[in-house]
Amino acid sequence: MRTALARTLVRLLIVPVVAVLAALTVGASGAHAATDVSEIAQALRESPVYVDPAASDQLSEADAEALADKIEDADKPVFVAVLPADQPTTNLFQNLRTETGVTGLYGIRLGDRFDARADSSVMSQQGVANLVSAVQGAGDAKAQLNDFVDDALRNTGGAAPNGWSDGGGGGGVPVGGLIATGAVVAVGGAGVYALSRRNRRRHEQEQRAALEKLRVVVDEDITAFGEELDRLDFSPGEPGADDAMRADYERALDAYDRSKTLMADARRPEDVRAVTQAVEDGRFSLALLAARREGRPLPERRPPCFFDPRHGPSVADVAWTPAGGATREVPVCAADRARLADGLDPVVREVDTEYGRRPYWEAGPAYGPWAGGYFGGGILPGLLVGTMLGGMMAGPAYGADYGSGYGDFGGGFEGGDVSGADFNSDDFGGGFGGGDFGGGGGNMGGGGDFGGGF
Repeated sequence: MRTALARTLVRLLIVPVVAVLAALTVGASGAHAATDVSEIAQALRESPVYVDPAASDQLSEADAEALADKIEDADKPVFVAVLPADQPTTNLFQNLRTETGVTGLYGIRLGDRFDARADSSVMSQQGVANLVSAVQGAGDAKAQLNDFVDDALRNTGGAAPNGWSDGGGGGGVPVGGLIATGAVVAVGGAGVYALSRRNRRRHEQEQRAALEKLRVVVDEDITAFGEELDRLDFSPGEPGADDAMRADYERALDAYDRSKTLMADARRPEDVRAVTQAVEDGRFSLALLAARREGRPLPERRPPCFFDPRHGPSVADVAWTPAGGATREVPVCAADRARLADGLDPVVREVDTEYGRRPYWEAGPAYGPWAGGYFGGGILPGLLVGTMLGGMMAGPAYGADYGSGYGDFGGGFEGGDVSGADFNSDDFGGGFGGGDFGGGGGNMGGGGDFGGGF
C-alpha cells in the first residue's frame, strides 16, 4: 500500500510529464482538446485534486499537492477538479460522478467560475448550495478552493475512498517512480499506520471535548432530579402510602441511581442518551407519585417540556416559532404554556457555547444525544427542524460521531463508498448554478436548487 509519501512521489513524477505532453499537443494543434471526463475521474480515484494541464495557471502543482494532502489527512470524500473555461459542461457533474463511481462531494473550478454537487447521503443540496455561495468571490483559485475544502471537511459525511490510501488502482507507476520503491516499501506500513492513528486520535479528542461539555449539563439535570426527590419528602411507611406509591418511588430512586452510574461510565457523547432517558423515566415516576398522593388523575406519559426538560413532563403541545425558523408544535409544561399564552417568552434551557449562553438547540452537535434521551419515539426531527442542532443531526456524518436512531435523519450510501452508477442523478443534475453555463446570460445567476447561483 502506498502512503502519502508514495502519492507525493508519483504526483511529482506524473505532473511534469503530463504538462510537457499537453504543451506539445497544444503547440502542434494550436487548440486545446477537452479532457475526457473518464480521464478526470480516473485521476480523482487516485487523488482528491485534479488540475487539467490546460488550467495549470489556475492552481500551481505545489498548491494542488497541499490541497490534496489536506483532504487526505481529513479522511473525507471531497473531490476537486480545476478545468479550463472551455471544458464542455453538459451533464458534467453527473458524468463525472458516474465515471468515478464514488459517493462524495464534488467541486469544480471551471475557468474563473465554481460550483459543486454531492450525493445527498454525504451532504444535502441546501448544504452544498450554502458552501458554493460562501466561496463565490473568494479570490483566485487557491483561495477559493481552500475556503471550499475547509468548509466542506467540517460538513461532509463518510470517509475517503480506499483508492487514495493505496495510490489508486489501475494507472500503474511510471518507470521513474520505481526509483523510490525501496524507500516506499521501507516506510509504507509505518506511514499508513501513523496517518490512521492521527485521524483516530483527533476523532477521540473531539469526542472527549464534546462529552465534557455534556457532562456539565447532565450533572445539572441529575442534581435537579435529586432535588425533586428531596422536595417530595415521601416515606414508604407514611400514613396513606400504598403499594403503587411505593413502586413509583422505587422506580424514581432506581432511575436516579442509574443516571449517575451511566454518566460516570459514559465514554462517548452518544452514551449520554441513556442517561437523560433514565432521568426522564424517573421524573415521570415522580409525577405519578405526586398525583396519587394528592388524589388527582394520573398524568398520561408525555415527553418533557421542550424548552427545558427539567420543567418535567409536558401538559400540552403548542405552536412555537423559533427565530428565523418555521412554526412547529412542541410539548410544553404548564408554566411555559401560560407564558406563551400571555405573549411572553418561555423559560429556555441555555448552555455555554463559544458565543456565550445560547438555547441548547443553537449549541453544538453533542447535544443531540442529550435531547434524544428526552425526546425519543421519533418526535425529535419535528421538534428540531430548522434549528442549528437539527441541521447538524440531519447530516450523514452525525451518526458516526454522536450515534443514530433519533428519527428520520440521513440514510443511503456513506461517503467514500463505491456505488458505481447507482446514485440519484438528481443530486448531480442541472449543470452549473442550476443551469448550463451558456454565454453571457444563460442560466447563470440562480435557478434550480442552487438559488443565488454565480
